[in-house]
Amino acid sequence: MSLLSSKATLIFPGQGSQYVGMGKDLPRDYFDRAGQRLGLDLATLCREGPLEKLVLTPYTQPAILTHSVALLERVRPLLASKGISIARVMGHSVGEYAALVCAGAMSFEDAVWSTHLRGKFMQEAVPPGEGGMAAVLKLDFCTVAETCRQVDREGERVGVANFNSPEQVVISGHLKALDKVARALGEKAKGKRFRVIPLPVSAPFHGPLMALAAERLAEHFRRISFRPPELPYVANIDGREYPAGTPGDVVKQNLIRQIEGSVQWMTGTKALEENPLVFEIGPGRVLSALVKKCRPDATCYSLDGDLSPLL
Repeated sequence: MSLLSSKATLIFPGQGSQYVGMGKDLPRDYFDRAGQRLGLDLATLCREGPLEKLVLTPYTQPAILTHSVALLERVRPLLASKGISIARVMGHSVGEYAALVCAGAMSFEDAVWSTHLRGKFMQEAVPPGEGGMAAVLKLDFCTVAETCRQVDREGERVGVANFNSPEQVVISGHLKALDKVARALGEKAKGKRFRVIPLPVSAPFHGPLMALAAERLAEHFRRISFRPPELPYVANIDGREYPAGTPGDVVKQNLIRQIEGSVQWMTGTKALEENPLVFEIGPGRVLSALVKKCRPDATCYSLDGDLSPLL
């Protein structure tokens, strides 16, 4: 596929893509600005660790955001040099904040502080040891969603956190409810080869146990200015593409709803044009793989540490 004079979708990864050494090839200025806002040496944390601190949600989320925005600033002139325009932006979970910075709907500093608080609020919403998440692989998402609805009840809350691809769904909730869903799926899917894999996360993100985190984030957003995006963006909460000029209050409400709602990644990617050109902007290459599972016709490039497709 020729890249010259094309339109591209930029995608921004979420939590789980972090690694020690991230950002070592990027300028320090964004990391220093973010670190000043957070009161820590974010550049050193990203580049040298320790991993035990980098994976703490209140640090992980602004670290991924900062890496993504710093990489974006390096990528923008390369896109322009190839005559590539940005058709839209979309991010996975916390990656939506980097997408909105790219689109001009949030300032970088506001996004840094908001992702830090978002991580803190999500971490504190559920006592340790009560909630978790699990990936369900190679089982149709309708069966998983329906089983969650059947198990979900007061004291045993569970729901779908991420619709990632036709073969990967992530569920979130109380540990007892996750176990019940896994056992119920085993009964329903006898003879099918599928897996339920507990995820090493610190809280049950994007699920019914995140209501308090959503309330706290909404209160924080009263002090944040959201501008109409200058680029179309795809929201996690419904997988819809919102046009440039969408009111800032709509953007804000989508982010609030996203906290306890499902990430509709598969819906968003399915709506892309035929044979889409996609660039992953941020640490790792997880999202490119998910896009290819949803859209085999897509041409995807992960630019973390490899800008050669644009050189």
